[in-house]
Amino acid sequence: MTDPPGAHERLRPLDAFTLGDLDAVRLVLRGDSIIDWHRLDFTGPHEVDEFLSAHEFYQDDERDRERLEQLKSEAIGYIRRTFEFPVPKSLERTSVPELLMVATGRGPKQVCACAILKCMHIINYLDGRELLFVLPLSDQEVFHLVEEKVFRVIGTMLAGGFPIIEFVGGRKKKDSLYTKLLSKEETTAAQIYDKLRFRIVTRSKDDLLPIVQYLTKRLFPFSYVVPRQSVNSIFDLRAYCEGDPHLGPMWTETQGGDDGLSAVENRFSAEAYRVLHFVVDMPVRLPRKYLDRAPASASRFGQVIFVTCEFQLVDRETDANNEMGEASHAKYKDRQKRAVMRRLQLVTKGEIDPEPLHESPAPAGKRRGEAK
Repeated sequence: MTDPPGAHERLRPLDAFTLGDLDAVRLVLRGDSIIDWHRLDFTGPHEVDEFLSAHEFYQDDERDRERLEQLKSEAIGYIRRTFEFPVPKSLERTSVPELLMVATGRGPKQVCACAILKCMHIINYLDGRELLFVLPLSDQEVFHLVEEKVFRVIGTMLAGGFPIIEFVGGRKKKDSLYTKLLSKEETTAAQIYDKLRFRIVTRSKDDLLPIVQYLTKRLFPFSYVVPRQSVNSIFDLRAYCEGDPHLGPMWTETQGGDDGLSAVENRFSAEAYRVLHFVVDMPVRLPRKYLDRAPASASRFGQVIFVTCEFQLVDRETDANNEMGEASHAKYKDRQKRAVMRRLQLVTKGEIDPEPLHESPAPAGKRRGEAK
């Protein structure tokens, strides 16, 4: 498979952001759901092509075009069967790239086009999860495919001179997984989002939004960010955009609510810790050698699986501050380990805990390499 269109372009500066770019970045940082959106904001066929490529659908591939039509047909059938809604015949005959542009326009067909696309989004995700379930693939093989994709994109960015001064990616060690589950009241492996995690340190704070925007174009579609798992404790997005001469006029047109600093409840985090953190269901296109292992019935699920992984972004100055005092990674791990020891009753009776845990929700988000 050749690189998607624009794979070698340079980082888009803030003054080149479109409304669609700003909406995508806002969704990533807020952890909203694409299902709650009421429109798309593509400026033309090129952006539609980018969006489909991020989903691992390529318009020059006949199988991908057939798969998109299959998803559209199933979505329309679902809407008609379940809600008895009269989907216009004209939309049924519209190609998926054209449907994305209709969803960008105005009027009753725009609303219906959005509904079809939202249903396609869910059907595609469920099919991808089903494909992963029926394939005889080990976790190691799946993780390798994800890492290969991420390293390829980040490698292109580094070669292109993007303002990234550190990139770390890897798999969470088993001991760390044990500790995390033992420290949480909800002890199910399904709630561990960072078995695969990737960390990017940028040169400055102003580089963060353009890099998030680029990742949504080349690595994962913004629509597959996992809702309610994002943290932005670095800057107030509303104030940041309103203070920018280009982003400010677009801010009132974006989709979503208020955008201040966000936080999640993580009692092991220090209040001084700052990070941009989000979780994505990464679409990964399977090579033919893996698809050949599947039963014939699996062909209806397409060629793309979804793998959940975590991303953390921070600028160089914030990263240095995060490693000072109570915000340091070592202090975080120590607080977490002491909580597990108490829970396992490994603390000797009468022993005094020298450093109590933070009992209130930390506005700082999550620690390096740690998802909620």
